[in-house]
Amino acid sequence: MARQTDAFDLMLPPRDADVPAYRWLYDALRAAILEGRLRPGARLPGTRDLARQADLSRGTIVSAFEQLHAEGYVEGSVGSGTYVSKVLPDDLLKAARVKPRTVERGGTVRVSAYATRLPPAPAFDARKPRAFRTDLPALDLFPTTLWTQVAAKRLRRLSMNLLLGTEPLGYPPLRTAIADYLTASRGVKCDAGQIAVVSGTPDALDLVSRLLLDRGDRVCMEDPGYQGAVRVFESVGAKVHAAPLDEQGMKVPRVRDARLLYVTPAHQFPLGMTMTLARRLELLEWARTSGALLFEDDYDSEYRYSGRPVPSLQGLDSAGRVLFSGTFNKVLFPSLRIAYLVVPPELVDRFAAALAVTRRHAPLLDQAVLCDFITEGHFGRHLRRMRQIYAERLSVLMESARGLLEVSDVEAGLQTAAWLPAGFEAESFASAAAARGVEVTPLSRHSRRALPREGVHLGFAAVDAREIRRGMRELAMVLAR
Repeated sequence: MARQTDAFDLMLPPRDADVPAYRWLYDALRAAILEGRLRPGARLPGTRDLARQADLSRGTIVSAFEQLHAEGYVEGSVGSGTYVSKVLPDDLLKAARVKPRTVERGGTVRVSAYATRLPPAPAFDARKPRAFRTDLPALDLFPTTLWTQVAAKRLRRLSMNLLLGTEPLGYPPLRTAIADYLTASRGVKCDAGQIAVVSGTPDALDLVSRLLLDRGDRVCMEDPGYQGAVRVFESVGAKVHAAPLDEQGMKVPRVRDARLLYVTPAHQFPLGMTMTLARRLELLEWARTSGALLFEDDYDSEYRYSGRPVPSLQGLDSAGRVLFSGTFNKVLFPSLRIAYLVVPPELVDRFAAALAVTRRHAPLLDQAVLCDFITEGHFGRHLRRMRQIYAERLSVLMESARGLLEVSDVEAGLQTAAWLPAGFEAESFASAAAARGVEVTPLSRHSRRALPREGVHLGFAAVDAREIRRGMRELAMVLAR
């Protein structure tokens, strides 16, 4: 069997017939190293591969490589791999470098109004989870070996259809599995044809906003509430109306001209209460009479620790006014990037058309693996196991916070709210906690108006009982000081 290339083909300049072949190749590789096109540590193609690409003899290639090696540009040896030297000699650093071609600036690049409304991208936190990071499951307890086995089995029987692609709304077997799961566990009334597979809740919100909202349209949402939704709505030019909360959840908005209402009824973000059945029915009646649609964000209600599950808004809806969204990214692991949106039947074609234009479909192999993970029963078993573990961690949090913080007694989810003693300011408290290796998020960051009390958001799912107790001891030190 012919030896295969193990590096990309190089972009080589035209060859001057008056220059010896080895010298031409040496000069081309040296220039690529000095200009940064071949970075320190980069592997060069094998001599046979480069000889084929440049249409030269292998001996010519070896001569050029040996000259580069002698001068310190490359390291390694023929047969074992040749790499750009990680540390170039001092005289090379002083050598005149060919400056890359620059583009003349003729003024600021014009961008769209949409681009000007976008906030800066948030920084990604790749640190190991610690108390009390929010919006994160226990990644150390995810069954990675089992997931790998499911994925390997799927890849061993990989079909041409999976390599080809799928329809815009997503992999049909996964959509069927999601519809069956939602019907049985969340009381959602849907079939597979109404499921759109997306990458996450922000993706679902963006899709809904582009299809249902025009610039200047009004959107109602909870306050305090999920600011990620606010950013999406404002990016398309919508006006956000903040509706206050009470012990039953979001109050029915007084406005009648809203096009969309965003709500988290199963586990209000960030305060944690579960919306009562009476309030759910009031919101549905408001939507019916005002002509608005409801976006029900069911982001982590799979983990419910007490009480009977309250039916979803979508399951109570008889007028087709509710879009229901959920995600596997918080239930399984964040990098999965698979979520779903249940669309009213009359809007399915519109959503399919939008997905066909913008992204064609979500990554298909990941959808197939997730589908197998669900249909083989692993998903249900994982939920039951983690529900017990998270309930225990919530209990540890409540116990260790007694006498320090007033913690909301949530019934579901991965985090809860805690109210500070009088006289404490949440931002200062969060800064002092961070200095002691503890993460808390001021509730004011989720609110568009002043809150009656200072409080913080505490995650309890991502870390074990020992870390929860350590975090609370550190918070006790902050409070004492």
